[in-house]
Amino acid sequence: MNSIQIAKMIDHTILKATTTKEDVVKLCKEAKEYGFFSVCINPANIELAKEELKGSDVKVCTVIGFPLGANTSAVKAFETKDAIAKGADEVDMVINIGALKDKNYELVYEDIKAVVDAANKEALVKVIIETCYLTDEEKKIACELAVKAGTDYVKTSTGFGTGGSTPADIKLMRETVGENIGVKASGGVRCEDDAVKVIDAGASRIGASASIAIVTGNNSSKGDY
Repeated sequence: MNSIQIAKMIDHTILKATTTKEDVVKLCKEAKEYGFFSVCINPANIELAKEELKGSDVKVCTVIGFPLGANTSAVKAFETKDAIAKGADEVDMVINIGALKDKNYELVYEDIKAVVDAANKEALVKVIIETCYLTDEEKKIACELAVKAGTDYVKTSTGFGTGGSTPADIKLMRETVGENIGVKASGGVRCEDDAVKVIDAGASRIGASASIAIVTGNNSSKGDY
């Protein structure tokens, strides 16, 4: 797989609390220059990103219930509708991690479904399960609930937890969801070798802030979310 193909799998990401307008404009410019699939930004920056990407094929991705997943389902649903109204093409929502740990699977399912229903197929939905906090069994259950709720993708991480994606987690998630659901590796992918490993394990999308380093080999462009 060459760098152009890898670029088309990358959500070029900036989700820091300190993100400025200048940062978002720069992110969008880079996404167009390097041919990344999308930019992933906080909801407050959707309209700016949409304007900056006008005329390009770069999608706008945003995050819902981010980064803790502890918002109520009603809030997540509202966030989703608002994000789509502002121009988001994709939404990455965080599950209720505490509810999953409590084995309250019905709540986790309904929480995901609230976002899927709110998106109403107007935007692609990715479900962040935050693998760093879960056992392998919990990862499987989270993926199964996401598929049952109608998600388009499952995603490893927010990038704000104690760890990011690993090839082992990607493999487990891919085996759980099958071939018809996307798997996004997020967090910890910082170079081409990292990208190839998660792709080989089953990832169909990568979330990264070190996107330029991944496709150019220039490690000076590495960064955090």
